[in-house]
Amino acid sequence: MFLRPDTSFVRASDIPSDHQDQSGGHGRVSTIEQAPMGAGSAEGATPPALALEGVSVRFGGIRALNDVSCSVDAGEVMGLIGPNGAGKTTLFDAISGVRAPDEGRVYLGGKDMTGANAVARARWGLRRTFQRVQTFGWLTVEDNVLSAIEWEGGGGGLLADLVASPTRRRREKRRRASVDEVLEQCGLTAVRNDSAGSLPIGLARMVEVARALIAAPKVLMLDEPSSGLDEAEAARLGERIQALKAAGDCAVVLVEHDVGFVMEQCDRIVVLDLGEVLATGTPAEIQQNSAVRAAYLGDA
Repeated sequence: MFLRPDTSFVRASDIPSDHQDQSGGHGRVSTIEQAPMGAGSAEGATPPALALEGVSVRFGGIRALNDVSCSVDAGEVMGLIGPNGAGKTTLFDAISGVRAPDEGRVYLGGKDMTGANAVARARWGLRRTFQRVQTFGWLTVEDNVLSAIEWEGGGGGLLADLVASPTRRRREKRRRASVDEVLEQCGLTAVRNDSAGSLPIGLARMVEVARALIAAPKVLMLDEPSSGLDEAEAARLGERIQALKAAGDCAVVLVEHDVGFVMEQCDRIVVLDLGEVLATGTPAEIQQNSAVRAAYLGDA
């Protein structure tokens, strides 16, 4: 199934998932702290930007995710790590609406979005990049970024275009200025007129990031964004993540195999293993956790 370009999503069949995940254990919980649950917050308190309650996903007899619960607030960067096959991409699919969970709930800003499709979640403000680069290769870099906000319209429809409506011109000028700013922030100004399909993988990944950022996301999900980036590009990506954190309006969820990058960027880390939450804690706590080292870092 194809989804509109403004969502930054493509066919579910084109998106890699952790189909090989298996739930080897039963009833495992965080070895550091229990993950925050759902949208439940004190009366009057701001709900988490993203909250999961008991999310489970099955592929036939294989349980890829088992009772996963966690939450992330606006202005927070949460890392999601684990060995290959742990269920990270499957969890991203369940959050973004690419795949419906078999059990559990997904809340965005306190609103139950479990039954909402990917388009509705994207228009709410959830944006995602993919493990495998998903740019529109035949479009220029600039048009790739613009595609994320085309659904908002230019105001006035075809008639406004034909008569060159001042309102339409002002709105288009603001849109182009926003694109200019994001391209500069992501180091893409020099290639703005190049086709995205001609770019090396590092720049193509930054196009995905720029496309996600242009729409002022409330939740930004980054799936292995530093893969293929050189040192300067990874540093620029880190700057963008920290700028979002400082602004306080967006929650960032980061899946990454570069453990050093995760430890540097994240406030809190959730470790998945065999589809279950193994541990939740600060980077320092995760580094000292023996179960995490055994399952992920390879220590005995």
